[in-house]
Amino acid sequence: MAAPKRGRSASAQSKPGRSLALILIAIVALTGGMFLSGNTTPRLGIDLAGGTSITLKAKADQGSAINKANMDTAVDIMNRRVNGLGVSEAEVQTQGTDNIIVNIPKGTNSKQAQQQVGTTAKLYFRPVLASEPSGGAAQSPSPSASPSGSAKPSPTASSTSKEKASSSSTASPTASATSRGRAVTDALKAGSTPSPSTSASGGAKPSATPSANPSASSSASAAAAKLQAQYAALDCTKPAERAKVGGAAKPGEPTVACGQIRKAWYKYILGPAAVDGTEVKKAQAVFDTQGASGWQVQMNFTSGGAKKFADITGQLAKNQSPQNEFGIVLDGEVVSSPYVSQAITGGQAEITGSFTQQDAQSLANMLSYGALPLSFQEQSVTTVTAALGGEQLHAGLLAGAIGLALVVIYLVVYYRGLSLVAMASLVVSAILTYVIMSLLGPAIGFALNLPAVCGAIVAIGITADSFIVYFERIRDEIREGRSLRPAVERAWPRARRTVLVSDFVSFLAAAVLFIVTVGKVQGFAFTLGLTTLLDVVVVFLFTKPLMTLLARRRFFASGHKWSGLDPKSLGAKPPLRRTRRPAGPAGSVDPKEA
Repeated sequence: MAAPKRGRSASAQSKPGRSLALILIAIVALTGGMFLSGNTTPRLGIDLAGGTSITLKAKADQGSAINKANMDTAVDIMNRRVNGLGVSEAEVQTQGTDNIIVNIPKGTNSKQAQQQVGTTAKLYFRPVLASEPSGGAAQSPSPSASPSGSAKPSPTASSTSKEKASSSSTASPTASATSRGRAVTDALKAGSTPSPSTSASGGAKPSATPSANPSASSSASAAAAKLQAQYAALDCTKPAERAKVGGAAKPGEPTVACGQIRKAWYKYILGPAAVDGTEVKKAQAVFDTQGASGWQVQMNFTSGGAKKFADITGQLAKNQSPQNEFGIVLDGEVVSSPYVSQAITGGQAEITGSFTQQDAQSLANMLSYGALPLSFQEQSVTTVTAALGGEQLHAGLLAGAIGLALVVIYLVVYYRGLSLVAMASLVVSAILTYVIMSLLGPAIGFALNLPAVCGAIVAIGITADSFIVYFERIRDEIREGRSLRPAVERAWPRARRTVLVSDFVSFLAAAVLFIVTVGKVQGFAFTLGLTTLLDVVVVFLFTKPLMTLLARRRFFASGHKWSGLDPKSLGAKPPLRRTRRPAGPAGSVDPKEA
């Protein structure tokens, strides 16, 4: 059994260069990726780099009381919203009994986050009664006539093409050529979704605007006439006019609204809300790898919402453009107006079109997190400077530098030559930590804040502790009388177990902190967990192979007094070596010790 062990040990000792080459390749690859991506510095949090601070005041105008439960629910939804935008390290917290503070770090899309977080988040699905480009935009294309469940944009779609909502059903819809003006007027008078007409007036393409039919106008109510006049005068390209429409409309009443579709503004007449945003169970942006639709938004409804959505899409599918569309309305603004060509049943639907990844994720966030228990009014938006954080960072880095210098002095005084191994390992760990943090900024939105810097400083002690454990195990073997090369290999299994147990405990503590805490404390926990994992990588792939190579060098192998492995200064016992029995009379045994 001894011979195979010696063989495996010799093989392990003879190939430490492989491990060193592996970690060198990893460092070069990660560093190259960092420079190629252009992110050569870690992304900083709001306390270090500044950012935007938004103050929101709760209003109990949706039938809900302002209490701790509703405020906590709103904070949770807003936190998921900004995280859905890739805004990591954002802080969402209550202040007092009716205020919420949202801090967004610099370097993120703060304007988009402000639009989504600062809205009152009243989300409704409303049928479109009429729509047209506003301010000279291109005309809306006609919808695709394909009843297929696969979502494809219209063949005639321009840069302002509409999206399509579909399901897996293949039932063919029947088209109606009812005059749009008549349908709009009837719907406004009835205060409900327009029903399809049974008239067969051919396939004439409907007008882009509501008809000015005198008979229809004369029979319309005063409210309907006012709404049509407001629609005719509305110019959605003007921010002042957009701010006046849509927001105050009640769910059960028709309204006019504006929406930006593919960077072009449209104006709409919308029917009463058919489905409430609270009835969307889940929405997510996914990329269609099977077809050509690209990015799409998939929705799942509650049981009640599924029935309502099936009813409204079944009615809309019988109409012609644009009355086969439903507007997804957030805070009075149409964020999307997909058309349907068939009733969508089963509680699942997908919205497809010429979505970019950002557009799809933004719409999915609105659908998923659109229903807040309270409405909020934006009180203030301020820019946060990093002056105070910069001073604290300077003080923290100074403290870290002093601590690192003390660790290095201790290693040099106590371990002498071995301190070179420890310092080289610390340098490798620091390089990996810096490069990975720089790459994680654009990848997952990681932002380096003051607690994260503290976590990195604490990691210096954890990493140095791993080296010390290994060095002391080697010294113990030398005290037992072994030479350096076998001492390095025999010390490794025991040191490895200790290092793994210690790092596991540190990583477990970091994971628990990350899960049960929020805000800046998560930055500390994340950095601590990351550096703990890197400590294991460095010890296994750098420190141990480097010690194996140095054990072959005369300076360390001979136990030079400046190597830190001098047997005499360590109080080593004389090495035990058995010699062959000298030739002599049988039975005479004279074992010798060298």
